[in-house]
Amino acid sequence: MIRLVHAKRSTLLMLLTIVFFVLLASGCGESSNGSPSSASASASVAAASAPDASPADAEGGNKKPRVAFVYLGVAGDGGWTYQHDAGVKYMEQELGIKADIVENVPDTADSERVFTELAQNHDIIFGTSYGYMDAMYNVAQKYPDVIFMHCSGYKTLPNMGTYLGREWESSYLVGMAAGKMTKTGHLGYVGAFPIPEVIYTINAFALGAQSVNPDAKVDVVWSNTWFDPTIERQAADSLLDKGVDVLAAYQDSPASLQAAAERGAFGVGNDSDMGKYAPDHYISNNVWNWGPYYAKVVRSVMEGTWKSEAYMGDMKDGLVNLAPLGAKVPQDVKDLVEKTKAGILDGSVQVFKGPIYDQSGKLRAENGATMTLEQILAQDWLAKGVNGTVS
Repeated sequence: MIRLVHAKRSTLLMLLTIVFFVLLASGCGESSNGSPSSASASASVAAASAPDASPADAEGGNKKPRVAFVYLGVAGDGGWTYQHDAGVKYMEQELGIKADIVENVPDTADSERVFTELAQNHDIIFGTSYGYMDAMYNVAQKYPDVIFMHCSGYKTLPNMGTYLGREWESSYLVGMAAGKMTKTGHLGYVGAFPIPEVIYTINAFALGAQSVNPDAKVDVVWSNTWFDPTIERQAADSLLDKGVDVLAAYQDSPASLQAAAERGAFGVGNDSDMGKYAPDHYISNNVWNWGPYYAKVVRSVMEGTWKSEAYMGDMKDGLVNLAPLGAKVPQDVKDLVEKTKAGILDGSVQVFKGPIYDQSGKLRAENGATMTLEQILAQDWLAKGVNGTVS
């Protein structure tokens, strides 16, 4: 699905006609699993790249750039993409810009085609999945006059920047609450993929739990999905079968949270406030607030001040936040979390401050030493008390 903007009426009608026949020929444009077929995706990208979609002049003489966003899933996922889409809407309202959006683009080699087609007629392109990194990097080298922004990756170019946030801060707080809520000290975590972004989040969750419950253990399984409720529920059930009474997850769906609730366990969501999915069994989760950052980046392009950077936001600047703690979380636990959050905001509390050992007993941070940002982002190990592998 794509939102068409600034298109002339005749061009729009022609494009809609083309899309109609493409969809008709491809069986309504969906494959058997419900995701767009390659034919409909091609039509969507072509529509977004229509040459008539010219920018209008903004106040002060700055031109409004032609902006595109590429989503791994759909805004209705209730998690990761939902929050990005909310951020896009914020940016559009703040700057008076309508962005083109391409949904359901798998983070496979085919995404390179999508970015290439968008680069024909856009000034700035945002890719919102880690798996887009190499594809964006390759296309950015071929189109040096187009700005590319990649979420959660580490490769940059003069015309390609990266952005993410210190979600380990909020994950540590959720871990503290989980450590207080567990009755058995046996927690579970359904990881998405064994990449640093997920690994350091799991480690922060475990360290938070152990800060209030030193004997707490966290069992980890990997779903190798970002959004597949069926697989994620199966992974969740495998941990619940082991007796975990608090279950966290790092996917875009609330499947694990719902599975926990059905088994009488407490659950932790991800990306967006997921309390509505299991209000009586919900603890909290990390929440992203992309809007102000998206507005800042696009405004810098309008003003001609944009520069490539590896941006890492945090709770202090508001990119990362904590969803409201669930109704069943006791007040003393809420007070403890709020006190620790205040310490994170003023810098007196550091999540990855030693001594920190990995699961093999190797010292990863000396007593009193705080891990550098580079060390945190390179984590390929699980903390002491976490049971699982990173492969």
